[in-house]
Amino acid sequence: MYSPAEPFCASRLEVLFAACFAASENTVLCGGAAEPFYQPAVEVGEPHRLWYREDFFASALHEIAHWCIAGRERRLLPDFGYWYAPEGRNPAQQAAFERVEVGPQALEWCFARACGFPFRISTDNLPAEEGEVADHTVFKQAVCAEAGRRVGAGLGQRAQQFCHALQQAFGNDTPWQSWRFSPVDLP
Repeated sequence: MYSPAEPFCASRLEVLFAACFAASENTVLCGGAAEPFYQPAVEVGEPHRLWYREDFFASALHEIAHWCIAGRERRLLPDFGYWYAPEGRNPAQQAAFERVEVGPQALEWCFARACGFPFRISTDNLPAEEGEVADHTVFKQAVCAEAGRRVGAGLGQRAQQFCHALQQAFGNDTPWQSWRFSPVDLP
């Protein structure tokens, strides 16, 4: 459970997410998964479950970003109907992965900014060859541009609601509309 000594406890996000969406969207955030997964309700009366990896704060923020972007129809499909190729993707698969990850990672960065959590780009792929170093500069630039675009255009209703809840819970009163994103801010 949440402790002031450890502000970035993922269970804290579960409580915030439930306060925002358990009643209105019948959706709960759950930790402890070996892999992230969105599980729509199967039985009437049970909630949809948004699973994040283990107890990782960043994984929870990332899965919430995916959920906020997914439309109503996608939220009725397991894992929003997305494909997933595991680590060890070839260059074409990695490029496809990065194209679909721009939006979720940009929104995750907004959520991280709202609560003061350090954001890191995730390419979610180990190099195929020992010692191989992949250049993800274009991906980083695309995530920065998309984060700036989302802030300028509005985050979307669910994302804005969650962002506001994060700001209140973590004591961030900087208007999200003033946030700027740059590749130099990324490790």
